[in-house]
Amino acid sequence: MSNETLNPRLRDVTDRVRERSRASRTDYLERMRTAAAEGAARTRVSCTNLAHAFAASDATDKQALRGARWPNLAIVSAYNDMLSAHQPYERFPALIKRAARAAGAVAQFAGGVPAMCDGITQGRAGMELSLFSRDVIAMATGIALSHDVFDAALCLGVCDKIVPGLLMGALSFGHLPVIFVPGGPMPSGIANKQKAQVRRLYAEGKVGREELLESEAASYHAPGTCTFYGTANSNQLLLEVMGLHLPGAAFVPPNTPLRDALTAAAASCAAESTALGERYRPLARIVDERAIVNAVVALLATGGSTNHTMHLVAIARCAGIVLNWDDFSDLSAVVPLLARIYPNGSADVNRFEEAGGTAFLIRELLDAGLLHEDVSTVLGRGLRAHAARPQLGDQGLRWCEAPSQSGDLDVLRPVRDPFSTHGGLALLRGNLGRAVIKTSAVAAEHRRVEAPALVFDDQAAVIEAFKAGRLERDFVAVVRFQGPRANGMPELHQLTPALASLQARGFRVALVTDGRMSGASGAVPAAIHVTPECVNGGPLARVRDGDTILLDSDRGELEARVPAEEWARRERAPADLTHNQTGLGREMFATMRRAAGDAESGAMTFG
Repeated sequence: MSNETLNPRLRDVTDRVRERSRASRTDYLERMRTAAAEGAARTRVSCTNLAHAFAASDATDKQALRGARWPNLAIVSAYNDMLSAHQPYERFPALIKRAARAAGAVAQFAGGVPAMCDGITQGRAGMELSLFSRDVIAMATGIALSHDVFDAALCLGVCDKIVPGLLMGALSFGHLPVIFVPGGPMPSGIANKQKAQVRRLYAEGKVGREELLESEAASYHAPGTCTFYGTANSNQLLLEVMGLHLPGAAFVPPNTPLRDALTAAAASCAAESTALGERYRPLARIVDERAIVNAVVALLATGGSTNHTMHLVAIARCAGIVLNWDDFSDLSAVVPLLARIYPNGSADVNRFEEAGGTAFLIRELLDAGLLHEDVSTVLGRGLRAHAARPQLGDQGLRWCEAPSQSGDLDVLRPVRDPFSTHGGLALLRGNLGRAVIKTSAVAAEHRRVEAPALVFDDQAAVIEAFKAGRLERDFVAVVRFQGPRANGMPELHQLTPALASLQARGFRVALVTDGRMSGASGAVPAAIHVTPECVNGGPLARVRDGDTILLDSDRGELEARVPAEEWARRERAPADLTHNQTGLGREMFATMRRAAGDAESGAMTFG
């Protein structure tokens, strides 16, 4: 798509990001040019190095690696068999190795990266390691590729911090072609509305643990990604729009012939993308300013996970690109909301895919001038080629055009008839700092809340007050000391059932925190990622019980209604973080807590 046919706001934001990033992007690209190899990467190492690299290979691969003609593909995987989303990856290395050999390449399992599940650690001490696991994964990816004998890489990951970490690490090796290989969603379980209702009833003490466990087990019940539209599935959609998947790969179920064919095709595509051939497509060329802006647009158009207001910033920084929340906010004003997927609606990602999925979404946004079409992708053919759906038939794997109409207007809509004329996220500003709010699931009547503050130092205290009946009123829950430097910024998703229950009973409630919610943030207005965080001088630590707090997502306001002179002389509350320092490995992450940047800069611990 030519620059003239782009939406003017999209063009302006992209130009702004490009200009802001000029020096850092130039430096990054120069480093990648320096790292690029002429010929097979392994020819640069000594004979001893190379012998170590192929010592365990079979005779055919060993012979190929001794020469310089066949490319060597690195497999970096987040496989483990506890996480449902990653359990299907057990089969992938063998599939990739067979497909690579058929394409005239060798594939080696270069390294595994950790893969923790936020669904398991929610509300537990282990969640305080979750955000930092992203940077650990990035560094582990770097270690896997540091042997410097690879010509391309395939990254296997799905969930919350895992895909951002893999991409951040891979970008340090941006001279290599890199393709991401998804695993696919599990079959749909019980209706999401039913699941949410049981959670509320449990929070109110009206059903017991056994009923709750039965409901949860019926939701999360098979290999594959959880089917709600949280961070994991936002990851998959954004990678498709960035051109880092094969078209339509995100939401094909695991352990099916089509999924296996896509995995094999990814290996073949990687083999033909190396510097050894005529179709060299390095990652650094794909992840540019246009691809980053495209990812923001896709996030807004689908009401995706608020975690990506940090992850996309961090990913961009690893590519020498400077992105901030003003860019999200300005794009949100012109990007329509085209999808309703739980928690923004009742349908799950399987229903979204049936309605037209990413192919329909990409085509609609391209036609409206809301995505950059002239980008590089793993196919090398521009983003229009990704507005397609994969099919497996007698002639093998092929792609067909996106459907002309949505298969379900309650789930997926065209640009001409959106759910909303603006995106699913908003930026809030005021004397409490800067914050983001996910508005796509919040009803219009709840988008402005003005009520007295009740101040808490962790989510457990909020839940205790709820169970004791002390929250039967209008209020704004201020949950402080939850930022990256305080305790690793755990998700506060356990607050959702209690606050949703109070809202459903007619109370005006909201959440304001320097922490984060899940990608499953729901119907209660939540100003999250408040920056600067409390332990880093943030004004949220000045709030006292009874202060009137205004959260207005329509006007972008976040204010403590306290006289300016009184506000200026108030001291910040001290932080007691002793209980966050040890246990379940937290003592090992003290250095990362001290090094962490703020949420708007991606909460990174390096770079």
